[in-house]
Amino acid sequence: MTPRTHQADPTSSTRRTLLRGTAAAATAALATAALAPTAHAADTTPYPSKNPSRVRTGTPPRGPRIGILLYDGYSLLDPTGPAEILSRVPGASVTMVAERRGPVRTDTGDVAVMAERSLDEAGRLDVLLVPGAGNRGVVAAMENRTLLQWIRHTDRRTRFTTSVCTGSLVLAATGLLDGRRATTYWASAPYLEKTFDVTYVPERYVESGKFITAAGVSAGLDMALYLAARLTDEDTARAIQLAVEYDPRPPFDAGNAQEASEELKARALKIVEDSQA
Repeated sequence: MTPRTHQADPTSSTRRTLLRGTAAAATAALATAALAPTAHAADTTPYPSKNPSRVRTGTPPRGPRIGILLYDGYSLLDPTGPAEILSRVPGASVTMVAERRGPVRTDTGDVAVMAERSLDEAGRLDVLLVPGAGNRGVVAAMENRTLLQWIRHTDRRTRFTTSVCTGSLVLAATGLLDGRRATTYWASAPYLEKTFDVTYVPERYVESGKFITAAGVSAGLDMALYLAARLTDEDTARAIQLAVEYDPRPPFDAGNAQEASEELKARALKIVEDSQA
């Protein structure tokens, strides 16, 4: 639909007005897309809570319930990149979950994302996403029995359990990836295979049963688009990709660890190490 303009002052339209007008057709198309039915009826049963009175239920969403786990020291794009994609899935709800409600800081310590729900308030999820972190964050998460227990409990009723970057190490620590194929951040691949009963696959994302793991950081966007197609259909996922204008054309051909020199790998890891709080 062509947005209405004002003849008196053609330059007075705000950016918001322009976006609202140009987005109208795309919004209508997404809203009418056929949404694949969930594997079960909506359920607001929470994770066992020590304080049930704090659990928020409300009206269940008509689409998939997606929970993204936050824990201290995660990498910023790991949860936020997929959240940008998955929040566009028609009818979906995306919620950030942590041990406690409130801001959770990234590996650099410079940014925090708000967790809207605690673990015992998350309820039943159709999709669980576990982000990766730097060494400090991922090691702490792998040793956090409360987190691991919650992941196992939540996974019992998910349609998809997913991870980004070293989040696959956290999933592996729960035992859920035993005997499966998975991917992770390139520098963590040897640890994944030597420590757990997991076969590393050097791909952007790997699906094994209901588990979908993504490689390092930016690969979460690719995984999220694939997951959007699995939750709906390919046409809807393509429309979401266009809606967020995901058309990567990096200025350098340096993102593939399989092709990178040892010198470049060492420098990359040094940059990561130096940036972490």
